[in-house]
Amino acid sequence: MIPFLPTHRQTGSPRHRAEVELNLIPLIDILSVMVAFLLVYTTNVEVVQNAKGVEIPQSTADVQPQQSVVVMITRDQLFVQNELIASIAEIRESRTPLIEPLRAVLERPLLVNGAPAARTEALATREITVLADKSLPYEVVKKVMQTCTAASYGKISLAVIEKEKPVYAIGKTA
Repeated sequence: MIPFLPTHRQTGSPRHRAEVELNLIPLIDILSVMVAFLLVYTTNVEVVQNAKGVEIPQSTADVQPQQSVVVMITRDQLFVQNELIASIAEIRESRTPLIEPLRAVLERPLLVNGAPAARTEALATREITVLADKSLPYEVVKKVMQTCTAASYGKISLAVIEKEKPVYAIGKTA
């Protein structure tokens, strides 16, 4: 009987060792998917200051509003650029179609993006964004919008939360 003798292959000589390679392609694929995801979900978003007392309604909108003066209507109060203007009870009790304290504030120069609003701007180019609680009666929102129009704001945007669009199976339509 011949005793077992290890050969060169079994001893692990440096000539026969396999080179270890690090494959970076899966890691690069994962990182590129993450970058694409972050780019898609962080662009085209306008940050509008929201208060705890305002529940914004949902809607589907294709055009995003530009930076503008913000009028916020909570369940109890009316604000312009976080400055208290009037209470909702006062607005509802008033028999006039306009809210005079709101009109006075909107007609004075306000700071938007750090620059004073120009008084000489055309009616069609002055923009205002209204954040209204979805539980408010229509008459209050209507008075606010009428006052904004009377104060020479031609573009009035109502802030909403965009609804998710339904996903349909292939071959099915709405």
